Amino acid sequence: MTVLRPHAEDQYAEELAFLAKDDDRPRPPGWRLSPWAVTTYILGDGDRVTPKYVGARRIVEVAVATLATDRALLLLGVPGTAKTWLSEHLAAAVSGDSTLLVQGTAGTAEEAIRYGWNYARLLAEGPSIEALTPSPVMRAMAEGRVARVEELTRMPSDVQDALITVLSEKTLPIPELNREVQAERGFNVIATANDRDRGVNELSSALRRRFNTVVLPVPATAEEEVDIVARRVAQLGRSLELPETTTGLAEIRRVVTVFRELRAGVTEDGRTKLKSPSGTLSTAEAISVLTSGIALAAHFGDGVLRPSDVAAGIVGAVVQEPVSDRVVWREYLETVVRERSDWRDFYRACRETS
Repeated sequence: MTVLRPHAEDQYAEELAFLAKDDDRPRPPGWRLSPWAVTTYILGDGDRVTPKYVGARRIVEVAVATLATDRALLLLGVPGTAKTWLSEHLAAAVSGDSTLLVQGTAGTAEEAIRYGWNYARLLAEGPSIEALTPSPVMRAMAEGRVARVEELTRMPSDVQDALITVLSEKTLPIPELNREVQAERGFNVIATANDRDRGVNELSSALRRRFNTVVLPVPATAEEEVDIVARRVAQLGRSLELPETTTGLAEIRRVVTVFRELRAGVTEDGRTKLKSPSGTLSTAEAISVLTSGIALAAHFGDGVLRPSDVAAGIVGAVVQEPVSDRVVWREYLETVVRERSDWRDFYRACRETS
């Protein structure tokens, strides 16, 4: 493929076809795969199907089971816990289309949930179905597919509430045409949200009741997070066609350790308490730091990932607030990193960058 980031249903078309071929388990109406096959696609089978999400199996099972009911699914978690990634792959496996997406922002209008108008046709012909511009949610209802709503809590509250009728009545009224769009079997909504970003609008109790909430945790152990980061860095390297680079697991583990310690406010051995920076230092940011480091090593180094290649990315991720975060970072460097004998090269690289 020549596109920079293929949709999940295109990138993993072979795996989806492989699972569908021998999938003889019951499928909910409108689903491309059975719930069991969807879960296998997400978690992998250790052979032909690669894991898309590394975490507790029960979390994925609850999410898939929710989509098989009339309840919508809300994936909740701090930034970087793979909410968007999981929602995309769930939509791809369930309905074969992950593109029916509404991106929530402070400027998202109600038309993004309901519908808009082609104003040239509206003025020329008056209100008609041809002049109507359906939203991704309306298309999902009409086609019996899964709609995705990203960053739901960043939308204004009145826009959020446009989902209430859709989720409770499974219908979308069009009063201008004296008609409505009723949801076909297979329709559902996957929303993602976090409460760490600025500009968050809390969900109303009426809207929250219409979702089944699944909380995505940060990786429980360092080894689990290292595994996630290593997998994604390798995948991104292949998709971006970066030159071959010797990526030592030691550097990945070091980046993950820094992020986990600053995130938790304590060193791994529990002996030293730390101040935490203002940023989230998520797994996704660790992946970004290492991918950037690989690009540096490949294009401007000797092809081996070294501390100097990741130092700038780590400093940029940690120091979000120029004053307070810089104090936190310097204190961590001098009290923790400097004292680790096998981290001397990393300490020097970070000091030079800082």
